Amino acid sequence: MTASDLLFVVAGLVLLIVGGELLVRGAVSMAERFGMSPLLIGITLVGFGTSMPELVTSVQASLIGAPGIAIGNIVGSNIANILLILGVSALLAPIAISDGTVRRDGQIMFASAFVFFLFGFALPLDRLVGAVFIAGLVGYLYYAYRQETAGVSSHTAAFEKSEAHDELFVSGTGPSSAQMPAASVQASPGLAAAYFPLVGAIAGLVIIVAGGKLLVDGATGIARHAGVSEAVIGLTVVAIGTSLPELVTSVIAALRRHGDVALGNVIGSNIYNILGIGGVTAIVAPTSIPPEIVRFDNPVMIAVSVFLLALIWRGLTISRLQGGALVACYALYLFSLWPH
Repeated sequence: MTASDLLFVVAGLVLLIVGGELLVRGAVSMAERFGMSPLLIGITLVGFGTSMPELVTSVQASLIGAPGIAIGNIVGSNIANILLILGVSALLAPIAISDGTVRRDGQIMFASAFVFFLFGFALPLDRLVGAVFIAGLVGYLYYAYRQETAGVSSHTAAFEKSEAHDELFVSGTGPSSAQMPAASVQASPGLAAAYFPLVGAIAGLVIIVAGGKLLVDGATGIARHAGVSEAVIGLTVVAIGTSLPELVTSVIAALRRHGDVALGNVIGSNIYNILGIGGVTAIVAPTSIPPEIVRFDNPVMIAVSVFLLALIWRGLTISRLQGGALVACYALYLFSLWPH
């Protein structure tokens, strides 16, 4: 590993985060000006925008023939979301799991991961598979929109994902994101995205693309110089890096005793990762799932998804002790990946 590789990775991650936020703010501001409903903005534009760093990274990695980084980013992010992000959030504040809509979202999360798991054995990620994933995401978003407009007591994971993003910019006792989906825009009116939303959105997208290229170049360089597979780098360095926004938003929600938001953010992100990022990557740059991920990491993703689904189904509270156990399991997972 050289200093330039590490610098590329760090610079790429910074650009991905900054560009992602600019893109979200610009897109939300434009949608508001066109009269798009706040709820629809939250579960679509905010949801897609906050997942854009992972999406661009996976697509660019697939385009240059680095499926280990492209797929490792998706699978590794899902594992990190449950073990690392949920674990750290529970360490800071125990997360009470209530039943209701999130239980159904948990099943959708598991179902999408299981389909991805099965495809790994039987099919490459070609355009047909990508279309199936995208259709699944559209169906999920339609379900989420119908649930929210029906006034159910428990919010969907898609809603909580946008809520978690908004909690970075509003007080913990403020309105929900259904009422203030553009809180991040309002909180920093000096940004170009607030006054020139199209300019902000385009600038954000350009910055994300540049950041994704730097991250992929740096990650492949680290793999080459450290003598490890690209899949290991994708599952660790890239996956953790692109999951940092989810970590920050879930931690903020947990500290404000909004455990439902922290949990929903994890579930929603996992659904977007498989159906959205996996789907778009397969359509834009068809690839195959590396054999080492099929044999080991996909089963790990299924195992941790089953564990989370069991907690949701029983309505248990994730205590600090259990949060510590989740983080320890993640450390053990990383240890098992890295060559010794």
